[in-house]
Amino acid sequence: GRVLLHQEALPSLPVPPLQQTLDRYLQALQPIISEEEWNHTQELVNEFRRPGGVGERLQKGLERRAKKTENWLSDWWLKTAYLEYRLPVVVHSSPGVVLPKQDFLDRQGQLRFAAKLIEGVLDFKTMIDNETLPVEYMGGKPLCMNQYYQILSSCRIPGPKRDSIVNYAKGKKQSRHITVVHNFQFFELDVYNSDGSPLTTDQLFIQLEKIWNTSLQTNKEPIGILTTNHRNSWAKAYNNLLKDKTNKESVRAIEKSIFTVCLDAPMPRVSEDIYKSRVAAQMLHGGGSRWNSGNRWFDKTLQFIIAEDGSCGLVYEHAPSEGPPIVTLLDHIVEYTKKPELIRSPMIPLPMPKKLRFNITPEIKTDIEKAKQNLNIMVQDLDVKVMVFHQFGKNFPKSEKISPDAFIQQALQLAYYRMYGHACATYESASLRMFRLGRTDTIRSTSVDSLKFVQAMDKPDKSVRISKKRNLLRRATQAHREYADMAIRGNAIDRHLLGLKLQAIEDLVSIPELFMDTAYAVAMHFNLSTSQVPAKTDCVMCFGPVVPDGYGVCYNPMAEHINFAISAFNSCAETNAARMAHYLEKALLDMRMLLQSTPKSKL
Repeated sequence: GRVLLHQEALPSLPVPPLQQTLDRYLQALQPIISEEEWNHTQELVNEFRRPGGVGERLQKGLERRAKKTENWLSDWWLKTAYLEYRLPVVVHSSPGVVLPKQDFLDRQGQLRFAAKLIEGVLDFKTMIDNETLPVEYMGGKPLCMNQYYQILSSCRIPGPKRDSIVNYAKGKKQSRHITVVHNFQFFELDVYNSDGSPLTTDQLFIQLEKIWNTSLQTNKEPIGILTTNHRNSWAKAYNNLLKDKTNKESVRAIEKSIFTVCLDAPMPRVSEDIYKSRVAAQMLHGGGSRWNSGNRWFDKTLQFIIAEDGSCGLVYEHAPSEGPPIVTLLDHIVEYTKKPELIRSPMIPLPMPKKLRFNITPEIKTDIEKAKQNLNIMVQDLDVKVMVFHQFGKNFPKSEKISPDAFIQQALQLAYYRMYGHACATYESASLRMFRLGRTDTIRSTSVDSLKFVQAMDKPDKSVRISKKRNLLRRATQAHREYADMAIRGNAIDRHLLGLKLQAIEDLVSIPELFMDTAYAVAMHFNLSTSQVPAKTDCVMCFGPVVPDGYGVCYNPMAEHINFAISAFNSCAETNAARMAHYLEKALLDMRMLLQSTPKSKL
């Protein structure tokens, strides 16, 4: 079909030139390691790049791989970044999205909104199925649309050393149902009529009411809690769970479903100022075993969450997709839920949604209890702060002819430097969707230019003139912009270095010293893991830090305000999400003042 033709016309991901990557690697290290360490790394780089040396051999291997595969990176990346990653997907991998709060007057309001949302997702699914989804462009170039075809009817399956993904979006076995969870109980809800048309909001509402009424008593074991565990433990529990025929059928029904809808109990009441932060935590982990965490199946790619109190959003399993396709889907749904209902459907009696049953053996009960304990420790440890920065949005940097993303990234650099007195390795995801099956590479936001800017920023005016600081800021944002452009064109360094390392492992040669160097470990230890996920909807995505002493920062720059979600771990004494939010706010304001201040005339 059209999609295939579109995909085949896309270029393949290039393998960047070796010397270019090594030069840029040394540049990227400059602001984050000492001169002595840098000199040592330079020697290792020179050894690695010797003509006829190990670097050239691995580079040739990569180039051969690129000729043989659709995308030399995508399989490797899926395995190393996701499927072989053993920490729980909750907090450590799956992002959440906080949607604007809904005003439900009662339970009916909640169920009606859920019905409308389901109809909106099915409307989007029709575009995917008919291949009428508009192709997206970036800088005039068409983008790979493959991720849209991976997010519905898919699920992650735990394995002892490596997980896998199943997808039921195509072919004879195509899914016709979604799963709905309420009170920790799962239901299979068929969302298509016998003639193939999707159920209407009215029909869905009636079905959701049946589910609600059937699941009122909560003496059920929260089976979904198992999906929050460490992947190896969950893989063991999964095999154990599937020994029983009834359990196996229920698990398969969840895995095959198009997506999951979680009808949550209300969150604990909190004051207005921390409400959004609490919702973000709720989207990421469900609040713990006493609250809504059992009302999930975290391996499911898409889970929409709608609570009685109007808080809503989603959590998604990260392996099949990045944030932007998910947000495009969300924008579509949010618009859809605002539409008036045009047709009242004739009421054909619909079959009762099927309750998925589980037989809980003492062994499974023990697995659930262990998962609860581990999850509650994780929930206690995660610190999330949602900050709505109201003073300006993306229109201000644009008016100064500065990329809003580069501006925000420099503010993060300034905030971090003021808090810790040094720069750190910073990850910002760059989309490689200009290429077939492209995922991401890393924009390294810490540069020689960003360090010069943040160091000059707080020096008294007498030692560094305002005009000089302003120039340093502009140069730093420009450097960021250049790195970002380079990254989306397939010329950044991180995935290339990873490819060289994986090529060495595949060739069964010893891992080059370059990758055993402490500087490489420092470069890969991202104290700031960041992502810009712009949306039309006034929402914000959130995710956990990627290192124990780091921050996860996601932002959605709107025209006149910016939504930030900042996460950190309470177990680390050095990090604090609220403190980071405070410093970030100050950095943004100081940078605006710097650009707007007029130099005093010389008397």
